[in-house]
Formats: sequence, C-alpha cells, structure tokens
Amino acid sequence: MNHQADHPPFGTADLGDTPVVTAPDGAEVHPLLVLEGRGSLAVFALAPGRVTHAVSHATVEELWLVTAGSGELWRRQDGREEAVRLAPGTAASVPLGTAFQFRADEDSDGPLRITAVTMPPWPGTDGEARPEEGPWKATAR
Repeated sequence: MNHQADHPPFGTADLGDTPVVTAPDGAEVHPLLVLEGRGSLAVFALAPGRVTHAVSHATVEELWLVTAGSGELWRRQDGREEAVRLAPGTAASVPLGTAFQFRADEDSDGPLRITAVTMPPWPGTDGEARPEEGPWKATAR
C-alpha cells in the first residue's frame, strides 16, 4: 500500500532562511510551512511603535501565539469589539470576517512577534485582506 500518495511530504523550515514579505496590513511576514488545503504557518513581526492597517479576511481565519514583544490587538465582529493586550504567551483567534488591527508598544524590547496558523492556507490573492476602519492610525507600510 502506498501511503506516500495519502499524506503530504514532511516539511521543515528555518525562520532565518525564509523570505520576508509585507502583509496587506503592513506587518513583516516570514512564511514557513503549508499543508495544501489545510493551513499555513508564518511568523509576523511588527517593529516597536508601529501600527498595522485594519483589515478583515475574505476566506481565511487565523490562530495567533505571541512569542516576543508586546502590544495590543483590536477585533470587531457582528457588533462586538474588543482590544486585548498582547505579550509572550498570549494566544488569540481571528475568526473569518473579523475586522482586526494590531500595534506594537513603543517601549517594547524588540519587535512584536506572532506565530500564526492560517486556515485554509493564505491564498496570496488580491482581495483577501479587505480594508476596514480601525481604532488606531496605521503607521506600517
């Protein structure tokens, strides 16, 4: 029986060897791994004092884990909204269609770093990240 056809190949990535791209919200992104049709893994970084553009996603949702730095995450969905503190160890979800924006504290020891799983994988298409009105003035590209 050929199990290789039933399962994706093993994936391994080193953060230092990955390309750096700019997300539609302005954060720096290090794409790491993809399981086709299932999900993708990336690390986001935002320099101290920077604020992303508020966006919502058309087809994907995300799970975040803050690994370094500090800041805030704002989310709005179905008339409900909140801003939460981000610090190493904080996990947060960004359900499908949620408007969100995040910022890194000015006095952070380094960039705000977030490891994120995107489900399904980031499609890399125009129109996925839709502009939204957020609570903060964006300073990221």
